Amino acid sequence: MSQYWSKLVHSLTPYVPGEQPKLQNLVKLNTNENPYGPSPKVIAALQAEAADSLRLYPDPDSSRLKAAIAEYHGLQANQVFVGNGSDEVLAHVFQALLKHDQPLLYPDITYSFYPVYCGLYGIDFETVPLNTRFEIAIDDYLRPNGGIIFPNPNAPTGIPVALSEIERLLKANTQSVVVIDEAYVDFGTESAVSLVNQYPNVLVTHTYSKSRSLAGLRVGYAVGHAALIEALIRVKDSFNSYPIDRFAEAGAVAALQDEAYFQQTRQQVIAARDQLVLDLQGLGFEVLPSGANFIFARHPKYAGEQLAASLREQAVIVRHFKKPARITDFLRITIGNTSQNQALMQALQSIVQA
Repeated sequence: MSQYWSKLVHSLTPYVPGEQPKLQNLVKLNTNENPYGPSPKVIAALQAEAADSLRLYPDPDSSRLKAAIAEYHGLQANQVFVGNGSDEVLAHVFQALLKHDQPLLYPDITYSFYPVYCGLYGIDFETVPLNTRFEIAIDDYLRPNGGIIFPNPNAPTGIPVALSEIERLLKANTQSVVVIDEAYVDFGTESAVSLVNQYPNVLVTHTYSKSRSLAGLRVGYAVGHAALIEALIRVKDSFNSYPIDRFAEAGAVAALQDEAYFQQTRQQVIAARDQLVLDLQGLGFEVLPSGANFIFARHPKYAGEQLAASLREQAVIVRHFKKPARITDFLRITIGNTSQNQALMQALQSIVQA
């Protein structure tokens, strides 16, 4: 703390990301990174970009990337906004579209950056409890609000919301923006991008960090009605007019151009997730339904914190949340490759069968 801090800084509780350990030979299943590397076409594009042109600023509009995303989703370029990871995109969304007189609504158990943004931008909010099955219940959002946001599938639970339920919400909630945060959608959840041209108040955000294996490159985007995108651009250009660098744009475009690799790796993750669910259930775990590249599980005989600590002793790192109380016995486990998942299961077997 310092006498030079502003009142705002004193009031903030920053987001705490998953641990990025410096130790070697750890089975790292705590931050939902893809176990498979990016497409070879991405690597080639990055190598080609390492040239004299790096002395020049990148395109402030990221036109090539916007065009590629628009073509991929069957939209127009003016319906696409890009940023330095979906976290930056969401930061602009909160400021541009979700700061109103009535409170913003989001789940009580969800992505923990949402309350951080509300604190940073002075946004009034109300949390909406998940139901007893840890699901987002759309009926609970059918009330006056200044905006609605939730991940689909939700994080950290992994449970998806049916597209028909999202459309029902959009039909009933026409006076504010509904943001669907689809960071994990490619692992088995139906996307709301198909609703963008029908509903002017829906915004859908995506990231390249998960299914495209580019967490280290930092690219995210939003798609929606052109008027919503214009609001985001006005905020972005008042903050940082060059958020996407030359490497990021080249790599992101190349990733979209290798659909075969994308489909292959995401299907490998889905198959591994389904097998891991069966394996965990065989050890007595309760596993919530997941449409993501992670699962949320608990064991009736072991506290979540105890299990996480015991796994760490065997060089396996998973994510444990101490709050809220309803989920303290759960572990969020990233789907790894075959050897990582085997190491996880061997460690858990030694713990719960001891």
